[in-house]
Amino acid sequence: MRMHFFTIPMGDEAAQDELNVFLSSHRVLGVERHFVQGNESGTWAVCVTHLEGRSAPTVRRGKVDYREVLGEREFAVFAELRSLRKQLAESEGVPAYALFTNEQLARMVREPVLTKDALGALNGVGAARVAKYGDAFLEVMTRRKSELAARETEHAETAGDRSV
Repeated sequence: MRMHFFTIPMGDEAAQDELNVFLSSHRVLGVERHFVQGNESGTWAVCVTHLEGRSAPTVRRGKVDYREVLGEREFAVFAELRSLRKQLAESEGVPAYALFTNEQLARMVREPVLTKDALGALNGVGAARVAKYGDAFLEVMTRRKSELAARETEHAETAGDRSV
């Protein structure tokens, strides 16, 4: 895993294009962004975590292969969350994506999300979903915390291999 950092001044389309090209040509695991207010205008500070190499994850019929994006331990937790989502969706007669999308499940695992506040902070997850489904999904995340902690240890061991 590697990290790449960008600073993008407001209105700098060339810098935005550079980030977009990078994102579309790498196997992105996560993006963190923070707005930094300057004297006259602001700047976005962006950290992209990605896998080695320059190809995007395998996409089949518009779907990301999360086995390629997530590590083995992360994928095991992702698969359990996906199974829970399917079970709840079937019992309510709604499509699985109405609960959480695959990307939201993957973010729960990558970040990892262990509180209702963190769950509600995920892009596209509102208070109603947190109230209705949060306890069930957080129970899985809390129970599988040791596997995700092993992921953190692996990341710490490779911390010296970060590009800037």
